[in-house]
Amino acid sequence: MPSEQLTKGQENVLEKQGYRIVGNHSAVKTCQWTRNMLSRKGECYKYKFYGIRSHQCLQMTTSFFCASRCKFCWRGLKAPVSDKWYGSIDAPDEIASDSIKTHVKLLQGFKGSDKADKTLVKEMENVRHVALSLTGEPIAYPKINELLKEFHKRRISTFLVTNAQYPEKIKEIENATQLYLSIDAPNKALLKKIDNPLFDDFWERMNNSLDLLKTRNYRTCIRLTMIKNENMCNAGEYAKLMQKGMPDFVELKSYMWIGGGRANYKLSNMPSMKEVQEFSKELLKFLPDYEYIAEHIPSRAVLIAKKSLNKKTFIDFNKFFELINSGKEFKAEDYSSEKMMEN
Repeated sequence: MPSEQLTKGQENVLEKQGYRIVGNHSAVKTCQWTRNMLSRKGECYKYKFYGIRSHQCLQMTTSFFCASRCKFCWRGLKAPVSDKWYGSIDAPDEIASDSIKTHVKLLQGFKGSDKADKTLVKEMENVRHVALSLTGEPIAYPKINELLKEFHKRRISTFLVTNAQYPEKIKEIENATQLYLSIDAPNKALLKKIDNPLFDDFWERMNNSLDLLKTRNYRTCIRLTMIKNENMCNAGEYAKLMQKGMPDFVELKSYMWIGGGRANYKLSNMPSMKEVQEFSKELLKFLPDYEYIAEHIPSRAVLIAKKSLNKKTFIDFNKFFELINSGKEFKAEDYSSEKMMEN
């Protein structure tokens, strides 16, 4: 089915890049870490930080368009620009089912690979996690809350990533296993330079999103993409934004000189693991309620977390779904664990 948010030429480019279009406005692409884990080449930082099993993780989006043109974006094809939804709206249950089917189909080649881990290959079709983070802005989908519920019905945990430009949509999210805000700069001028936002009130929208983040009962995270000689500065200003949103976690991850971002930056803009570590420690000087927890060297990523979590960064998946089904109020601490849990 042709997408209503893309031209035929854009569809062809995405197909060549490994994307598979689902319905009118969604897409799936297998993550490199999913392939790596199946081939015994290592696992994603989300496995080390939170216990997400990479070989059972679906990566997808519900929307191709985005309200920002981030200079560091690795995606070779930039999503169409829009500040509001357009086109038809696919049913949440169809998006969930078709995305899972498409993802599993893309991985079938591992069944015949001598390099693949046979046990993990058997498990890969039993999708246990979805990362709504690909091209476009997934939270813009009008029925995003219903889609999250569809995944939770299937006992599939959810990580939802947004660029913090749609605070009104954040209000709609009743439950997510973990909600991410991407905060790409410590101040308004630098955010405009890096993200090239469509909204004139982009800074206010981001701050409103941070205010809302603080009110969420489920696990929350702020992601900082670190670009050397661009946004690795003003740790104190970053800290003020962190204190506004009070996320459970903050991920600091190196910009990677790959894909479309190479047109705007040089290899020298990619910080080393040591530089990410050093900036993380500088940030912590302004965040007394947080502590350094872990790092993932292949991704050049660092995790810091609230001290009140007592280093319980892993997800107790059974507890999460139990709490969801109970209908009772709960907090992030209620389904966080100090040890890795099976899903």
